[in-house]
Amino acid sequence: MIIRNVRILGGEPVDIRVGNGVITAIDPAGTTSAEGESVDGGGAIALPGLVDLHTHLREPGREDAETVQTGTQSAARGGYTAVHAMANTSPVADTAGVVEQVWRLGREFGHCDVHPVGAVTVGLEGRQLAELGAMADSAARVRVFSDDGKCVDDAVLMRRALEYVKAFDGVVAQHAQEPRLTAGAQMNEGIVSGRLGLTGWPAVAEEAIIARDCLLAAHVGSRLHICHVSTAGSVEIIRWAKSKGWNITAEVTPHHLLLTDDLVEESPVGAYNPIYKVNPPLRTRTDVESLRAALADGTIDIVATDHAPHPVEDKETEWSAAAMGMVGLETALSVVQEAMVETGLLDWAGVAQRMSVVPARIGRLGGHGQPLEVGAPANITLYDPSVRTKVDPSAFASKSRNTPYEGMTLPGAVVATFLRGRPTALEGKLA
Repeated sequence: MIIRNVRILGGEPVDIRVGNGVITAIDPAGTTSAEGESVDGGGAIALPGLVDLHTHLREPGREDAETVQTGTQSAARGGYTAVHAMANTSPVADTAGVVEQVWRLGREFGHCDVHPVGAVTVGLEGRQLAELGAMADSAARVRVFSDDGKCVDDAVLMRRALEYVKAFDGVVAQHAQEPRLTAGAQMNEGIVSGRLGLTGWPAVAEEAIIARDCLLAAHVGSRLHICHVSTAGSVEIIRWAKSKGWNITAEVTPHHLLLTDDLVEESPVGAYNPIYKVNPPLRTRTDVESLRAALADGTIDIVATDHAPHPVEDKETEWSAAAMGMVGLETALSVVQEAMVETGLLDWAGVAQRMSVVPARIGRLGGHGQPLEVGAPANITLYDPSVRTKVDPSAFASKSRNTPYEGMTLPGAVVATFLRGRPTALEGKLA
């Protein structure tokens, strides 16, 4: 396979030759011989295949919303070559048997590599540690553990989990939400929630858990990852913890880099539209600016989609009853371009670091997130930043359509995705 006329991280045009799943040669564009199958990149930017540390594939149990097959097809369309499948399935991925089931489904049906995330507690109930060691030793080789969707709010249990995962270089990924401060919460606590009469979700509910867990991680000398950071206060706490040299990493979602809570009141689709209902909630413009700056300076390490598919009936209902979450795999790179590249906060090398290199490092994934050079695995994303496209959820590969970007015009398009040299998406379509 020859991938012609592409620009690695936006550099000079080159041809990339691939064989046996690895990059075998990189030559100036137009100098590679014509033998073998070829793909014309048309001057697209070549990035290491994207890695998502936070994806909900819903299988087993909610195949009406997503399956491993459709979720990884969506990932391939979005430029991803590896995803981490969160544990809040039914049954919960809290045993070696369930994580191996998800891992095997990924190997059988996946358009990208699937790495299961193990639950921290049995049934996500926050009362008893799950089989962390057994999941780590399983065929799935789990290294990331999270009760995402729920917070491990018991400090003693969280300390035990942090201590336990040290034995196999694991990481606990915390959903930071103090449940007693968010009982009945519907959206960000602020001026908009007051006008709309919706119960507010205070920033301190996130910040208090992050502060506690940074201290716990430092105390036991373990790795802590903070999921979907959403407030300016959280950024300052993480910045302080990192200044101490503690082993803390953090993620931000594309939607928290672009969207604000006033959309709940004033949007093209009207007020109280549950498409904007997400956990953690959309915050203020001040929070968005702080998150962008933190991603640019490395305080926040990575972008993770928190791809959360839901069937129509779970979202098209009254606000209070609607499910929380948005799909994001197929729009993530475009939103990051809009929020970070177009604003001059990141270049394409910076995007590669935050959407491929560092998430692969946090998840301990060999073979992903490596520089595009001779001898490296041929996990490659080709992206054209010059086009602008109106978002049409009916064209998504995902089973679900709950995107907040419907009808918006976003920059860029994924041209092709290659997993170990095999095309999984070409010209916007599944290969």
